[in-house]
Amino acid sequence: RTIRVWLKRDSGQYWPSIYHTMSSPCSAMAYHHDSRRIFVGQDNGAVMEFHISEDFNKMNFVKTYPAHQNRVSAITFCLTSEWVISTGHDKCISWMCTRSGSMLGRHYFTSWASCLQYDYETRHAFVGDYSGQITLLKLEQNTCSVITTLKGHEGSITSLWWDPVQRLLFSGASDHSIIMWDIGGRKGRTLLLQGHHDKVQAICYIQLTRQLVSCSADGGIAVWNMDISREEAPQWLESDSCQKCEQPFFWNIKQMWDTKTLGLRQHHCRKCGQAVCGKCSTKRSSYPIMGFEFQVRVCDSCFDSIKDEDRTSLATFHEGKHNISHMSMDISRGLMVTCGSDRIVKIWDMTPVVGCSLATGFSSR
Repeated sequence: RTIRVWLKRDSGQYWPSIYHTMSSPCSAMAYHHDSRRIFVGQDNGAVMEFHISEDFNKMNFVKTYPAHQNRVSAITFCLTSEWVISTGHDKCISWMCTRSGSMLGRHYFTSWASCLQYDYETRHAFVGDYSGQITLLKLEQNTCSVITTLKGHEGSITSLWWDPVQRLLFSGASDHSIIMWDIGGRKGRTLLLQGHHDKVQAICYIQLTRQLVSCSADGGIAVWNMDISREEAPQWLESDSCQKCEQPFFWNIKQMWDTKTLGLRQHHCRKCGQAVCGKCSTKRSSYPIMGFEFQVRVCDSCFDSIKDEDRTSLATFHEGKHNISHMSMDISRGLMVTCGSDRIVKIWDMTPVVGCSLATGFSSR
């Protein structure tokens, strides 16, 4: 139930300069660097605002916002409009005025709202929920309109990242996968990234180097190279029989009767998307250009078409050595912070991994 500000001492060690106890467990936080304002969401649905002194040794309470009826899952603050926008487990997004503390608007979903990203220039909000759906909203002063919904994950959305420059949205989910949604064009192009073995807890896109950093609950940290031409994973095709050997699947009773054969189980080739039987897809292969960093099912003909160089990984993988529940990056300094359910906070120097000096904008690649 505490908020702590840690300062780096001359010894190189971090020590807490502020220790503040809340009335309810903290569930989300947003910090605005220029104004030194902290917004803390709680399990009871309230959002509390604090102001940090210049020397970071004092924290003054400003006000409480009655934003939700249940746990706050994500917060963002817009200085230009003086809005604090939040999502919660009461299945809604709310936006409140930080000058008056009054509620401006709410919008409800069918599932718990789990994560939030906001485009400050256009006032578009992206909200992920526990059904695996992402809703794009246009927020106005007292109302909002639903622009579209994005469906592609098979599990709850756990993290979102919006890049307003390239107009790309990245989503991580409990299905262990990441999807890149091209909002800005290319007719709704989507790219699938699969390299984690547990739910993706946090993501951050570095626009300067075209790299995506993702963290999962098992402590896995992946750095994806997005500066190449990747292929979209195909839609899975439906068929009543294997599209390679034409043997019927087990629900195709008519063909089983006509051919006096036993029906087979249906599978799908991850490279071509065709419906195939187990005998026609005996091989497994990675295919990083389509986002498959570990071995997946492919049909035998696609396996033969994949060259050894096609299996070269397009991501680097690292071990965080604690089950990461949250991650934040200071892109300007190349630093990353991870928090785990083991109550440990780790600070990482990411400049060797992302291969550039982010402060100067020089890329070794």
